[in-house]
Amino acid sequence: MSLALELTIRVVGAGLIGAAIGYERELRGKVAGVRTHFLVAMGAALFMIISQYGFEGAIKFDAARVAAGVVGGLGFLGGGIIMKNKHISGLTTAAGIWVTGAIGLSFGAGMYELSILCCILMLFCMEILHYMNFRMGDCIVNITISSEQEKDLFAAIRQLGKQVGRFSMTKQGDTFKADINLMVRKKDYPHAILEKLNAFHGIRLESID
Repeated sequence: MSLALELTIRVVGAGLIGAAIGYERELRGKVAGVRTHFLVAMGAALFMIISQYGFEGAIKFDAARVAAGVVGGLGFLGGGIIMKNKHISGLTTAAGIWVTGAIGLSFGAGMYELSILCCILMLFCMEILHYMNFRMGDCIVNITISSEQEKDLFAAIRQLGKQVGRFSMTKQGDTFKADINLMVRKKDYPHAILEKLNAFHGIRLESID
């Protein structure tokens, strides 16, 4: 096999593995989907190939520096996913981006079997374990509710009681809005919490995340 064909297989294979991981995220409605994961994996593979073959004439060149730079860059990308909309969310997607980059690096290095194994394990973690843990424990939900009466918002917050982690209120025109971090049991989300919010007088649910 020629070197050009070998490197092509590495880049294309890494991109396809990234796309498979991104497809699972796309099905979950996450912000980083097929295209993002495809590009991350393919780019990481390309960086690894560059580190292996792009500096053959250099003296005392440490190829590991390029891979280390990719790891740091993916950290910034993951941080942007987590902090979108000023709420901490998307931790699994950010971690998935990070691992996808690692898989791309390994595929770019020619470690095909390990790359495919890690892809399978990652999909197992995000898909199968999602169902296994879905009804266990609590989760934090970010909700925005609104009302034309400020007192109705405060009444709703009081009724939610210890479920409220923190909240902030704003006024837009004649409407009052409250952004609330709500601790709910996973088995109650989202149906039970929606029923509870609908029972509050004069309260409208603007968004739930």
